[in-house]
Amino acid sequence: MVKYVRFLLLILLFVTGHTIFGQNIPRVGSPFVQQYSKSVYQAGNQNWGLAVSPEGFIYAANTEGLLAFDGQEWKLHPMKNRASLRSVNIDASGRIFVGGAGEFGYWTRSAYGKMAYTSLTGLVQDQQSLRNEEIWRIIIDGRKIYFHTFSKSYLYENNQITPITADGEPFLFGFQVNDKLYFEQIPSGLHQYANGKLVKVKDADVLKGMNILTILPFMGNDVLIGTANNGIFRMNAQGDITPWQTEASDFLKKYQINNGVKLFGNQYAFGTIQNGVIILNQQGEIVQHISKNNGLQNNTVLSLAVDKQFNLWVGLDNGIDRIDVNSPLYYYADLTGNIGTVYTSIIFDNKIYLGTNQGLFVSDWHGTDQYKSLNFRIVPGSQGQVWKLENINGQLVCGHNNGTFLVENGNLRQISTVTGAWQFMAIADSPYWLQANYTGIGLMDANNPLRFIKQFSYNKSPVRHMIQRGETEFWLSNNQTVYSFRLRPDLQEAVEFRPETKGLPQNTKLNGIYNLANNIVFASDSGFYLYDNILRSFKPYEELNQQLGSFANANKIIPIRNNAYWFILNSHIARVELKNEGKLKIDSSSWNSLKGKMMNDYEQILNVNDNLSIIGLDNGFALYFDKYPLQQQLPKPIITSVWNTTGEPYPIYDELQIDNKQNNIRIAFASPWYSSAPLKYQYYLEGYTENWSSWDEISFKDFTNLPFGTYTFQVRAMAPNGMQSEISTVTFEIHAPWYFSWPAILIYILILAALVYFLRKWYQHRLLQHQRRLKEKLLAEQEERIAREAAANEKKLISLKNIQLEQELESKNRELANAAMNIVYKNEMLNNLHHELTNLNDSNGNKLSSDQLRKVSKLIDEAHSDDRDWDLFEKSFNEAHENFFKKLKTGYPSLVPNDLKLCAYLRLNMSSKEIASLLNISTRGVEIRRYRLRKKLNLPTEKNLSEFLLEV
Repeated sequence: MVKYVRFLLLILLFVTGHTIFGQNIPRVGSPFVQQYSKSVYQAGNQNWGLAVSPEGFIYAANTEGLLAFDGQEWKLHPMKNRASLRSVNIDASGRIFVGGAGEFGYWTRSAYGKMAYTSLTGLVQDQQSLRNEEIWRIIIDGRKIYFHTFSKSYLYENNQITPITADGEPFLFGFQVNDKLYFEQIPSGLHQYANGKLVKVKDADVLKGMNILTILPFMGNDVLIGTANNGIFRMNAQGDITPWQTEASDFLKKYQINNGVKLFGNQYAFGTIQNGVIILNQQGEIVQHISKNNGLQNNTVLSLAVDKQFNLWVGLDNGIDRIDVNSPLYYYADLTGNIGTVYTSIIFDNKIYLGTNQGLFVSDWHGTDQYKSLNFRIVPGSQGQVWKLENINGQLVCGHNNGTFLVENGNLRQISTVTGAWQFMAIADSPYWLQANYTGIGLMDANNPLRFIKQFSYNKSPVRHMIQRGETEFWLSNNQTVYSFRLRPDLQEAVEFRPETKGLPQNTKLNGIYNLANNIVFASDSGFYLYDNILRSFKPYEELNQQLGSFANANKIIPIRNNAYWFILNSHIARVELKNEGKLKIDSSSWNSLKGKMMNDYEQILNVNDNLSIIGLDNGFALYFDKYPLQQQLPKPIITSVWNTTGEPYPIYDELQIDNKQNNIRIAFASPWYSSAPLKYQYYLEGYTENWSSWDEISFKDFTNLPFGTYTFQVRAMAPNGMQSEISTVTFEIHAPWYFSWPAILIYILILAALVYFLRKWYQHRLLQHQRRLKEKLLAEQEERIAREAAANEKKLISLKNIQLEQELESKNRELANAAMNIVYKNEMLNNLHHELTNLNDSNGNKLSSDQLRKVSKLIDEAHSDDRDWDLFEKSFNEAHENFFKKLKTGYPSLVPNDLKLCAYLRLNMSSKEIASLLNISTRGVEIRRYRLRKKLNLPTEKNLSEFLLEV
């Protein structure tokens, strides 16, 4: 099983190696160069050495110390004695060995960006000699580290320094290649160091006095030897040295090799003193030359290194540059401004033509495998704006501001004076083509020789876009209107030129008409539209617009192949592939470096073949190679630093145990992936955020006022092509506040126990008090109940007594009434008796004498005037109506006894007749007395006398 796995690994390595080393750098155009000036990295001008760490960080030996770049930020780490550094190298464990003026040692990078330096100069016995030397090379051979000066090499092994000398001869430089170590001695030449001895190579005298500055692995066990002024030599395993004749031999001799490095695909980069970097292939052919003319900050190359993405880093005499040799984009820049902005391009008859705002330019085209194969010159008579180049039946047609031209034998022949030919389109199943121009539509015959037939006079509106929708039916448009256009069956005359606006928003800008997967779509600044032939109206293409996002407003679509298209939105390019079931695959980041470099609304992409596209720019063009870059796994982000930002920010290097009051932190991260388009990052703080954040180019995240607890920060990166990295994590803890610490919790427990104890005591006390209060309350309630019952009984007794009194009063009133009635009855009887007496006759029939009647009348009058009945009545009335007469006399002292009698009778609600009988007066007399009584009582007219007396 183990053997089988090893076999698979060997096959995988073989295939991967073939892919990497079989890839060639394009020889046309120039790679993108990212410049890092000293104002960016904030250190010295010169960068004498470059190295790439295992994780992909870039380190530079700068005159002011060690420079480190993580893909996001440059940091300078000065040496303790402010020594200028001349060399840097990194071993497999990540130790960063540095050397400079009288100093060498190594830096170690621990978690979260903490850098610590260990000096090794203390292990050197001859300190005086070391102070006058500089470490120009550092060679790592397993556990052996060689610090190389011009007088000796210091071997560091097992924490000891052993000096290596050359029998009194000085050294120049040391090199390690093909597991062999070489030193050049002055003047005796090149030696191999093996088994503790320096052995002169066989043909060392061939290179004597030439100053070897680089040795690189070549084919098999051969090596290439680069000399300062004598070019490159090839040495085989036996030590035979011969010149390596290349296209760049004279160039390298003239501009002086200073260093070199092997690139992918058996290609070699050589840095020169005077003219930048030149790249050669294994055949010695020039692949690229990058200098100040096409991107470098400076032509003096002090150091070279290749990063994990196979891009070339250049340490300069003034700055650091990154050359993206492993990039899908290469550039042909019009540095002189003669060509101008490219509006259209075509490859025709082994030539490449560029239509620009300056005219039509042409160069021989030999593909991308010939160095400097492009040399553009203007086609005579083409000066002015060129809009479109089209191959029509093997004839090259140029749509120009001044008309339409045929390009023949390097010259122009005008075939139409109709100005502004924007677009050409073949009419299906016919020899005719349509031309869209400033004043409408023209008709062309494509038969050789091609000729312009006519300009349709049906409408004079400008037409920029057109597409065929039927045998004789077409859609036309400019920026404001869509037209339905129809020709006669013979295609010679226009019979319809009708605006179509139904369904389109008002004032919308139309960007073009395109065939997208056999659907005619109308591009506008409000999205894509389809035309409904049944409703004869435009409708939004919702399914497409929703998936395209911002590219729903694309101003141009250019087909690539197999349902793949370029979508362009204001010089921002996206590659869109139509998948099954209407799904889209969109890459809108790989071409970010071209944003702002194209002419808006006139962007142009020429698909030369399946692997190459030419993209017009405002100062030349870019070449896009579909097979680039060499595919690699995107490295996962590295937590570069953790900062406490509660007050003045400071880094945290130790265990991430953060005090509760210092709970504002910043986590910085970077993925050492270097390209012209920046990476995007996405983070998730487990225990704090619910979901992953949105993708963003910002490479740090601030968290403020974090609650105490343990958190895990996760971050991942995404490359412009959508490739995602693995997730990096860091765990940290925000301490609980002091009042949540264990001592505080113990105190809380003790306090809680004491509280429970005292609360229990208090509760028992309260319970006893409650029981006592309850008893008191029960007793009080019982007493209150007894009192209420007594009160109720007393009230009942009073009620009964009142009832009894009322009954007695009622009885007395009845008795009074009866007494009064008896008196009335007596008085009536007396009155009747008196009346009868007057009519009484004696036995003789004579009336009684006056004396007799007088005596009897006197007796009757005495009976009437007898106060005994009134006294009895008054006594009974006072008993029934206590203090009635007293109240009247007190309130109304003018009342006389007869008035009081009248009041008493009225109180008893007796009638006037009855009162008259009682008072022995007439009814009229009663009324008069009532009137007088009202006067004495001062009663108002509306007040009833009887009611008043009842209220007394």
